[in-house]
Amino acid sequence: MTILLRVLRLLISLCLFWSYGIGQAIAAEGAVVQPVAPAAVQQKELAPPPVVAAPEVTPAPAVAAPATTAAPVATAPAPISTSTPKPHADGANTAWMLTASVLVLLMTLPGVALFYGGMVRKKNVLSTMTQVFACAALVTVTWMLMGYSLALRPGTGWLGGADRLLLQGLNLDSLSGVTEAPVPESVYCMFQLTFAIITTALVVGAFAERIRFAAVLWFAALWSVVVYAPIAHWVWEPNGWLNKLGVLDYAGGTVVHINTGVAGLMAALLIGRRLGYGSEPLVPHNLAFAITGASLLWVGWFGFNAGSAVAADGRAGMAMLATQIATAAAVCAWMVVEWVVRGKPSALGLVSGAVAGLVAVTPASGYVEPSGAFLIGVAGGVACYLGATALKRIFGYDDSLDVFGIHGVGGMVGAILTGVFASPAVGGVAGSVWKQLVGVGVTVAYSAVATTLVLVVVSLLVGLRVEEEDEQTGLDITQHGERLE
Repeated sequence: MTILLRVLRLLISLCLFWSYGIGQAIAAEGAVVQPVAPAAVQQKELAPPPVVAAPEVTPAPAVAAPATTAAPVATAPAPISTSTPKPHADGANTAWMLTASVLVLLMTLPGVALFYGGMVRKKNVLSTMTQVFACAALVTVTWMLMGYSLALRPGTGWLGGADRLLLQGLNLDSLSGVTEAPVPESVYCMFQLTFAIITTALVVGAFAERIRFAAVLWFAALWSVVVYAPIAHWVWEPNGWLNKLGVLDYAGGTVVHINTGVAGLMAALLIGRRLGYGSEPLVPHNLAFAITGASLLWVGWFGFNAGSAVAADGRAGMAMLATQIATAAAVCAWMVVEWVVRGKPSALGLVSGAVAGLVAVTPASGYVEPSGAFLIGVAGGVACYLGATALKRIFGYDDSLDVFGIHGVGGMVGAILTGVFASPAVGGVAGSVWKQLVGVGVTVAYSAVATTLVLVVVSLLVGLRVEEEDEQTGLDITQHGERLE
């Protein structure tokens, strides 16, 4: 009962308080409502406005006195801004280039790692994949230290400047790419880093199953700076001498694939054949790995080629379409040739044909129409089949995973045919076969000589090839102390 009485008293009190508030509101009806100040300036209670008596109104005279013209009030003119608007990154292009960078990195990790790991013998699977993985890390460091600056910054016609050593000067506001719709330089630097990574990692396939891990590390560090960076500068930097000559390489026919293929060939020749090469079958461990890796390469390659537009535009779309058409044409061409020669098409042949088409169309992808891409794909598929079989058999070198036969040969075919099929309607320029031949010849010569020098230096530092007993045991155990069960 006591609790009930207290509740009733509380309700009565609330009703009285509410009634009092209503009465006050009615009493104040008609008063001027004052604007409520922001909370930050409500320091003291506002006083009610004073009551002011209305002034007495005097009738106007019948005849108005002549008005006096007031002098115009001089106003200061608004200041005119002489500063130009600060350029900013284009959102659409930036989003696409971020995506393209991830796609190209996907080509190496895990694309190349699975592709190569599936094609070696079981005792060397981990070592081969580890070499690819290590290249990705090590080339990132060399790119940050000096590779980006030497490859893609303004300098001479032969080498870039030193303004981005250690990536000094690359800040949040730095822009690069298309002038009217740029992207952050950090994004462009990352995109180009993925190219340097995969180019170096691809060379691993030429000397797989017989090289010291320490030698791979030294080779990757030196080669990415001494060989890759200068060629990238010659071809892709506007001041590069091959660029000024008019050599066309949209996404890496010379810089990536011919360079990789020639480097792989020189390494295979200097290191020598694997034990048992030509006398016993050196069969792939897991073709499912190889097919999965090649599939990742195919998908990631759209970032490789379409991303080279550095813009989300029609040219990027045409490069993507050309890439798909050429790759499919090369698969069909390789399959038909292998079917005729060997009596049956192989799974390894189909995926090798896909890589051949991707390689061949790379330099042309942003310059050719779909019909040109189709013909380049067919030519690349046939030429790379011969490069990976007949050419290797004739000369007797042991290019373990056909780096020269596919990347070297395919890159040359694609670079030369870019001069044939380049359409001004797509890339704004017409092709020139002789200029393309100059680009191919220079890349082959420099890559061969510089790669040989790098290999000699590495041989003196740590040695190139593992001991015969270690090679027979397998590099997984002898180089890393691990193996697949």
